[in-house]
Amino acid sequence: MRKIIHIDMDAFFASVEQRDKPELRGKPIAVGFDGPRGVVSTASYEARRFGVHSAMSMARAKMLCPQLIIVSSNHAHYKDVSGRVGEIFRRYTDIIEPLSIDEAFLDVTDCDCGMSATEIARNIRQAIRDELLLTASAGVSYNKFLAKIASDYNKPDGMYVIDEEEALDFISELPIEKFWGVGPKTAQEMHKMGIFNGSQLRKCSLGHLTDVFGKAGIVYYNFARGIDDRQVEPVRIRKSVGCEQTFLDDLHRKSAILIELYHIVIELVGRLRKSDFKGYTLTLKIKFYDFTQITRSHTVSNVLETKEDILPIAKLLLGQVDYKSKPVRLIGLSVSNPPDEVRRGKWIEGMLDFKD
Repeated sequence: MRKIIHIDMDAFFASVEQRDKPELRGKPIAVGFDGPRGVVSTASYEARRFGVHSAMSMARAKMLCPQLIIVSSNHAHYKDVSGRVGEIFRRYTDIIEPLSIDEAFLDVTDCDCGMSATEIARNIRQAIRDELLLTASAGVSYNKFLAKIASDYNKPDGMYVIDEEEALDFISELPIEKFWGVGPKTAQEMHKMGIFNGSQLRKCSLGHLTDVFGKAGIVYYNFARGIDDRQVEPVRIRKSVGCEQTFLDDLHRKSAILIELYHIVIELVGRLRKSDFKGYTLTLKIKFYDFTQITRSHTVSNVLETKEDILPIAKLLLGQVDYKSKPVRLIGLSVSNPPDEVRRGKWIEGMLDFKD
């Protein structure tokens, strides 16, 4: 049986800031941009008690917590600290699959260190505490789905183990919102079907789930039964490169939008060059003033990697968007669908695209 660990750093960005700046310890802080369009990247646990959470607008966060301290992001520093966490992981296994800068799966099935998965997880957490002065939560189980669920069970600074004997009972009581891959819209649809927990999901037939949710229905069907055959993948193929910009004021004038689109294209080209990436598909992402969002994509026969390749297509896609009646809050562009040689040669350790 496989032995999978999921490690999730606790309020990572905020915790790093509090570690490095003693005056912030024990206080509610939010990491992000302090502006009218600022968004919370990470909130400390002191701030979370007031209802502040990641992806919340900074304006809303300050309303919920008037004493909130806002700290600008320092991604280069967070990446360096994340690398040191990764060094601790590699003392036990090389089979590591980062999900983001602050969480990863580890497969320790064949670890020859003479320790159980639980002992390894405990040692990793202790090393993170002793060497980096940070805390992490861990989940241990026989597959990725349950390990990830378990790591969230006793957060912060906790650990939980789900073995095969107790898995079905644990899943039966698990709220459907806690299932990996079930977002707000899917949860709402399941509620309409009378599904609120794992036990009720397990009673739903595979045919009905696939009728409603397509291929995802198979995943939900298996998760309800504690089945997840996905391997821990130590490398990831980079599938796209993108960037986006949130504006201080909503845009509705064509000239202003075209200027911003041009600047985003220039930034995208720089990222493509830095990543040595190219692809056949360009995707435009638009978020309107009311937070509704659309995407438009176009695939061409020649690879996209220069301003001359990308700008005309970006303008073409923009022409399909009605921004006169719905002012624009955010514009994003990404290149995807790389040629085979890029698929074979380019690997990443996290998910880096479309970050503010």
